[in-house]
Amino acid sequence: MANKALATRQKMSFRVEPSQKLAKPRNPVAVAAKQRAAGPHRKTASALRQSARLDVKKKLDEPEQD
Repeated sequence: MANKALATRQKMSFRVEPSQKLAKPRNPVAVAAKQRAAGPHRKTASALRQSARLDVKKKLDEPEQD
């Protein structure tokens, strides 16, 4: 079988003429999401409950130090 690695062949590229601009966005929801300001990442309520439950479990499993 012939060696068909991209390193030995010409790379595929697409040319777009300046007169052929896209008439409308492909996915208007994606455009709106990209333009929206992003906020800080937060843990979900279930993740917070789970971490609290694990903290309690760790505290109960620790031996008491007097």
